[in-house]
Amino acid sequence: TMTIDKDNRVIEIHVRSGLYSSDTIIDYKHGYIAIRLFSRSACFIMKLNKEHIPDLQDIQRLALEKKNTNNMNPVHSPKSLWVQYQSGQSVRGSNKDWGIYGKPIEHLCTALPLYQ
Repeated sequence: TMTIDKDNRVIEIHVRSGLYSSDTIIDYKHGYIAIRLFSRSACFIMKLNKEHIPDLQDIQRLALEKKNTNNMNPVHSPKSLWVQYQSGQSVRGSNKDWGIYGKPIEHLCTALPLYQ
């Protein structure tokens, strides 16, 4: 499921798929993306790259198009992004870090190892 908060410029994406379940927050206001993988009990944070991530309005339009089409006619964005994380040192988010990432990411990732 996807929730778009236009006022706060935040998108929340929830994937419920057993071992592959995850929550993702795209915070356009602060410029970060956070992905919480439940199988790893960890949060991965990256800087939002506007060249690769569609604008908030584009995501809204794509979501509406997908909702209005059947599964036989998938909608494809001209912008596709694949991210591969490499294991490294994790850190626990400090109060200073959360101010940079914003409240939505703080709520998603508090008390989890953070990988940047």
